[in-house]
Amino acid sequence: MGVTEVRLGADHLAGCVALSAAAGWNQNAADWRLMLELGEGWGLELRDGTLAASTLVIPYGSFAWISMVLVLPGHRRKGYATRLLRIALAALARANLTPVLDATPAGREVYRQEGFRDAWGFKRFVVQRKALLPAQSSVRGLRASDWPWILELDRAAFGGTREALLRSLAGRLPDRALVVEREGFILAREGREATQIGPLVARNAEAARMLLETVLARSGGPMYLDLTDHAALAPAGLAEQRPFTRMVHGTAAAPGDTSKVFLVAGPELG
Repeated sequence: MGVTEVRLGADHLAGCVALSAAAGWNQNAADWRLMLELGEGWGLELRDGTLAASTLVIPYGSFAWISMVLVLPGHRRKGYATRLLRIALAALARANLTPVLDATPAGREVYRQEGFRDAWGFKRFVVQRKALLPAQSSVRGLRASDWPWILELDRAAFGGTREALLRSLAGRLPDRALVVEREGFILAREGREATQIGPLVARNAEAARMLLETVLARSGGPMYLDLTDHAALAPAGLAEQRPFTRMVHGTAAAPGDTSKVFLVAGPELG
């Protein structure tokens, strides 16, 4: 069956969410809408209009995130993912942006063959129910006056500018948009399967621990925590779902200061 290349837009949202569901991924319509607003995407449509594959890129200053490389199960091993990935890489080359992504174990070797190399790793943990944790007096809700230092800290940690993303995430679950004064912040959003906790960016592990414990205490399960490998923050008893590898295309250094990143926003967002 032939396929047609399309630029993804709002009229493809239902097909995009169907791709996430078919892969068992957590993105809902709000996530897809946000990613398409922040960046651009390509897809492959079957003759009946079914969206069979997707790829997105989200620019963050000097680099861009490649995400949502998805193919419907019945159409895998036909080269669709590689075809769309190469379209994305060509677009980023024209824009002089370094491609970065977070790879699942299944996708890592494919990306290596396309010129990506490992930078660092993180693991997804699953919380199935509300944690009984003490309140942290140093943690408070995010205020409008916090944005200047939050954005400065995030630029240093993440390595790029993602103000529009952070402001959007802060509005999704505002009761879980929390800070420790000038030391760190945490955000969360609802997903198709679970609440995604993150990003969590902090100057030190103690601030990160207080933020994570507070947001867990305010949330019900299931929840996903994408914890960087250097962050010794996982509460006891969490189930590890899968590892991820942050990869950078070519010889460029990985952006940002990993020591300040404790939870990523999700592999689709960075």
